[in-house]
Amino acid sequence: MTKQKTDWRQDIIPGYDPVQCKREAHAMIREETKGMTQEEIREYFRKGSESFREEQRLRRAELAAKNQP
Repeated sequence: MTKQKTDWRQDIIPGYDPVQCKREAHAMIREETKGMTQEEIREYFRKGSESFREEQRLRRAELAAKNQP
């Protein structure tokens, strides 16, 4: 009996298409940065990066607080 090969990604999140997600995110960024100069685009990504880092810092602090006795 041969085992049927399956795509492991479909087992993680049923119905999730990572390639489609990437395409949608790229399209959103392209639309938001349309007409911006290179300097404005760098600033756009810098702000996004700062926001992401702050969000991660808050999540880590929240988890640490939950794990305190």
